[in-house]
Amino acid sequence: MDARTAGRRMTELLGLSTMPVAVTFASTAPAGVPRVARSAPAGCAYWKQAALGATFYTEAADHYNCPIGSYTHGVALPAARATELEGVVGTMVGLQYIRMEEVAALPRRTDPFRVAVYAPLAEAPVPPDVVLVRGRARQIMLVAEAARAAGLAGDAAAMGRPACAMIPAVLAGPGGGVTSLGCIGNRVYTGMGDDELYFTIPGGQVGLVVERLEAVVHANRELEKYHEARRVSL
Repeated sequence: MDARTAGRRMTELLGLSTMPVAVTFASTAPAGVPRVARSAPAGCAYWKQAALGATFYTEAADHYNCPIGSYTHGVALPAARATELEGVVGTMVGLQYIRMEEVAALPRRTDPFRVAVYAPLAEAPVPPDVVLVRGRARQIMLVAEAARAAGLAGDAAAMGRPACAMIPAVLAGPGGGVTSLGCIGNRVYTGMGDDELYFTIPGGQVGLVVERLEAVVHANRELEKYHEARRVSL
C-alpha cells in the first residue's frame, strides 16, 4: 500500500479528526511545493498546519523561533538564537522540569538540516521519512497494535517532553514506532486536547502498518462484543 492510500485508509479506519502528517527531510525542496508563508513560533506548529491540509516545506531559518525543536531537528542556530536555547534550557532546569544530564541524551538529528517537507499523508508529494498520527487513547492503542502486528518494535516506554524528539527517535531507531505523550509546549502550539497523544511511524513502514490496521480494528470490535457479554454474564 502506498503512503497516500495509507493516509486515507488510516483516517477512515481510526475515525481521526486530524489527518496523519508526513514529514520528509530533503536536500532541496520538491518541485511545485511552496515554502511556508511565515515562520511559526514552534516547529510542531507545522504539524498542525499539515494536519489541516497544507503542503509546504521549511528551511532552517523557519525553525529559529523554536530553540528546542531546532536542537532536536539538527538546525544550526545563529549566535543570538543559540543563547536563547541556553536560556530556555536553564529555565527548564531551574523549574526542575528537566535535568541537565537529560538534555544531552535527547534524540537529535545528526544530518545537516536543509529542508523539511510537511503534508497530509494522503497528499504527500514525496515519500515520508516519518508519519505522525495524533488521536485519542483508543485510536493510538489501535495503531500501536497494528504497528506491533507489522513487526515494528513498540514496547519501549512512551516518550514525553519534548514532543519533537519523537521524530529523531524514529529516524535513529531500529524501525520501531514511538508513542509520545506530547509536551506542554506542543499542546499550546498545536491545540492538542488533553485526551490526545501521538504515535509515530517510520515512513517506509506506514503501508504495512495500515494493512495490519484493518485486521486490528476488526478484531477489537469483535473482542469488545465478547468482553461486554462476558462482563454482563459474570
